[in-house]
Amino acid sequence: MKEEIAANLMEIRGRIAEACEEHDRDIHDIDLVVVSKHHPASCIQMAVAAGVHDIGESRIQEAEPKITELGPIARFHMVGHLQTNKVGTAVQIFDVIQSVDSLHLAEEISRRAGEINRSIECLVQVNISGESSKYGVPPEQTLELIEQVKALPNIELAGLMTIGPLTEDKDEIRAAFARCRELFKRGQDIVGDDFDQLSMGMSDDFPLAIAEGSTMIRIGTAVFGPRPSVN
Repeated sequence: MKEEIAANLMEIRGRIAEACEEHDRDIHDIDLVVVSKHHPASCIQMAVAAGVHDIGESRIQEAEPKITELGPIARFHMVGHLQTNKVGTAVQIFDVIQSVDSLHLAEEISRRAGEINRSIECLVQVNISGESSKYGVPPEQTLELIEQVKALPNIELAGLMTIGPLTEDKDEIRAAFARCRELFKRGQDIVGDDFDQLSMGMSDDFPLAIAEGSTMIRIGTAVFGPRPSVN
């Protein structure tokens, strides 16, 4: 398994390099977050041994025991929907919360982070495709939420996150990523230079995201293989 993960990572990095060359991007501007949902702590250790610095998890109840076992071997990102009743745990175990999609959630993150004298990096999640199956703030409300979250203590507002539309139409996917990039640029005007992370692109569409300005891609299946079935 260790060799398979290392080989998959080499292939992904090669594809990232190809996308950067094709679209005149600097490969050093692209961060890779490896998503370990439904995979054990041992797989995370193998990925870190192969040079991964950022690990993503989607569910608090799954992430907590793994992160507790592993310790600070990587930067841990919450990339799934975060319920307000799980925020107290999230601010303790994660380095980055990528899924801030409401002022109510941001306020709870700010409050709970303050209770442990911590400031936590956050991204606003945008539902750029408008699909009802996806979480995120609607595009037309994104700038208002950026303004609101920027004003909260104990939160370092670092950028935007989105999930591409569920379609095989590459033009539609690129158009959605381009819309998110424009919101990101307007967010930079509001927040400043520290607003520098645009997290978009997953295993199936990350080259298109890189083409449209992504600075952070989230890859799970292409590194670890299919997720094990969960009862």
